[in-house]
Amino acid sequence: MFKSILLFLVSITAVSAQNSVSDSIVVRDTVQNLKFNYKQLIIPGVLIGYGFIGLESDQLKSFNTQIRDEVKEDIDNKITIDDFSQYAPAASVYALNAMGIEGKNNLKDRSIILATSYLIMSTTVFSLKHITKVERPDGTSNNSFPSGHTANAFAGAEFLWQEYKDKSIWYGISGYIVATGTGLFRMYNNRHWLTDVAAGAGIGILSTKAAYWLFPYVKNTIFPSKENKVTSMIMPFYNGKQMGAGMVVQF
Repeated sequence: MFKSILLFLVSITAVSAQNSVSDSIVVRDTVQNLKFNYKQLIIPGVLIGYGFIGLESDQLKSFNTQIRDEVKEDIDNKITIDDFSQYAPAASVYALNAMGIEGKNNLKDRSIILATSYLIMSTTVFSLKHITKVERPDGTSNNSFPSGHTANAFAGAEFLWQEYKDKSIWYGISGYIVATGTGLFRMYNNRHWLTDVAAGAGIGILSTKAAYWLFPYVKNTIFPSKENKVTSMIMPFYNGKQMGAGMVVQF
């Protein structure tokens, strides 16, 4: 009887160790196979670079002022649509799925991706606002760079593009049109400089791209599947003197 129990415990330990090794291999392979494409850095890199250069470039600062002065001449009343349009591209992904137009990922996976994107984007934006302390065009505060509304909108636009580009490119294009409009309204409402908007757009796009690149790793390490697959097997044995049975349970 003691030998039966010992065999049972050894079997479970061996299977558990095997599973741990398998999980480690999955995580390692996931990290090694992150779908990273350097070419996708070009557009967000140019936008972010333009924004950062504008922090020190007198020429770009002068251009910012010229645009602000031209916009101020046409401003009668502020239009607060940008407070809502920043969320429209990301919300469209869920709306399209609700209408039966399926995107690339299921509800859980796309939500993980969007949450990862927003975490990267918001951390970057708020950190830069605190570090750079750029005065807003309307002079109300010193947290103008980069534009959070624009970053939010472009993160959602890239999210919409990634989920539906295989269905129709027009879904993604419409998202980017809304995001661009959000950035323009931030300038029209005298809340941001052009360099703020450019940097915000780049950060938003790059945040979502990074979220898709990191998704396999995030899913397998932070949000593993909770489906427990249990396999068991009973192994009778007879050694010439004793009869018993061992059981292997694989979790």
